[in-house]
Amino acid sequence: MSGKNKSRSTTNANAVSGSISCDERILRDCHEMYTDTSSGSVGLITIAESVGVTLLPPRKKITVMLMGNHSAGKSSFINWYVEEHIQKTGVAIETQGFTFVTSGRKRESLTGNATLHLYPHFKPLQEFKGVSEYLGTEICTSRQKRFSLVTFVDTPGLVDGDMKYPFDVDDAILWLGKLCDLVLVFFDPMGQALCKRTLNIVEKLNETQGDRLRFYLSKADEAGGESDRQRVMMQIVQELCKRPGLNKCGFDMPTIYVPNTNKPSRCVNQIEEVCRTIEKTINQTVQHTLNALEKDCEVISDAITDTLSRDRRCSVENRRARCKGCALGLLGFATPLLLLFTLVLGSVSREMLDLVLGANGTETLALYLSPVVNAFQSMSGEVQLYIFGGLALFSFILIILARFSSRTQYTLSGKQKRQLQEKLEYVQEVVKTQKKKLYEEYLRQSVGDQDMN
Repeated sequence: MSGKNKSRSTTNANAVSGSISCDERILRDCHEMYTDTSSGSVGLITIAESVGVTLLPPRKKITVMLMGNHSAGKSSFINWYVEEHIQKTGVAIETQGFTFVTSGRKRESLTGNATLHLYPHFKPLQEFKGVSEYLGTEICTSRQKRFSLVTFVDTPGLVDGDMKYPFDVDDAILWLGKLCDLVLVFFDPMGQALCKRTLNIVEKLNETQGDRLRFYLSKADEAGGESDRQRVMMQIVQELCKRPGLNKCGFDMPTIYVPNTNKPSRCVNQIEEVCRTIEKTINQTVQHTLNALEKDCEVISDAITDTLSRDRRCSVENRRARCKGCALGLLGFATPLLLLFTLVLGSVSREMLDLVLGANGTETLALYLSPVVNAFQSMSGEVQLYIFGGLALFSFILIILARFSSRTQYTLSGKQKRQLQEKLEYVQEVVKTQKKKLYEEYLRQSVGDQDMN
């Protein structure tokens, strides 16, 4: 037995350190494009933040939540899928909290705080009183099936009656269901299949996550003969269809059970259907991640383009504002200076003007200034004082208007504009090119090279 375990551990270790699947590599590369900050690189999240856009990094795995009544076989299915005994199983309520089961480099068990650090998007679970103490993660090295791309969430077994949970299990499951990519509901044929608590949660989940719900009759080999099994399924389907939200066409409930070579059964086992459902969800997630990457690139490109366009408009408006301010300022200062200049010239002797400007210049100047000088000299001193005050007020108003008109908006420096342009080129030329290659790599798994354009 120890030799077998040693061989298995060695195999898993080699698998982890060796090559990874195409889908796993695509999801990992997409995640790095968003978060990479090594060697001076800038991820899409950082680029988006620089232009006021908030992005969330894609997950590198899908999250599959298993729920159902107590002893429905949720933990047994996880153990079968990863081909390791990770979760406790039994008739007793073994799973009292939420357990995340994921693949990693070595076997490890994490507590609640470590789990929330590992899965930061699940941190709001802390707001549910008591959940943190019943939260954990099991990391194993298994690479069986598609486990490297899956994180299972094993939920508490649900029972009716006076069963007391250390936290609000209904609300916690409903909240988790909104974040999971797939919700597998296991109905146990041994008396607990019609658990009202399970049905109530399923009905609420169906309101918003109906496309992610899948129903299975677990432990189908323990339901007796074929007639007994059909009767149990009819009871479950009838109970489900009584709920308005669950009464829909195309209702499907495959019969599954964990195969046991020591306990053969004639019951049809559709457990591989669960695996295909998980694989389909993985494929959809890869496509969604690649599509989201392209969409986010467009959002970032548009935001950078808008920022640069807005900066150019601000630069033009700033030049106009400066010109307008200069014009008003010059007018404000020129008005009193021109009056003072006129009065000074009017008081200078003719001989001095002839000496400075020449006879023709003096005649021309006198022709233009004499009306102003004569009009001013004909006024009384009080009127002259009012005129000086009015001109001073007019000049002050012009200067204030010049100050307000010359106000400018913030514009980017030359360095900042160059950096934004470099980011735009990086997104459009580098990231989009990488995304195109990843999409081609993903499609090449399904179609031939002759079908690739």
